[in-house]
Amino acid sequence: MKVDFRDVREDPQALEDMLKLTKGVRKVPVLVEAGQVTLGFGGS
Repeated sequence: MKVDFRDVREDPQALEDMLKLTKGVRKVPVLVEAGQVTLGFGGS
């Protein structure tokens, strides 16, 4: 399994990529697995 940690506070490109994945929602973490995007921590 590949894990790619990107700090959206420090990396403007990472923030832009995150916003594309989340359709503009600013919520972390953003998990992408097999093309499925999950926002936030489950159950919180």
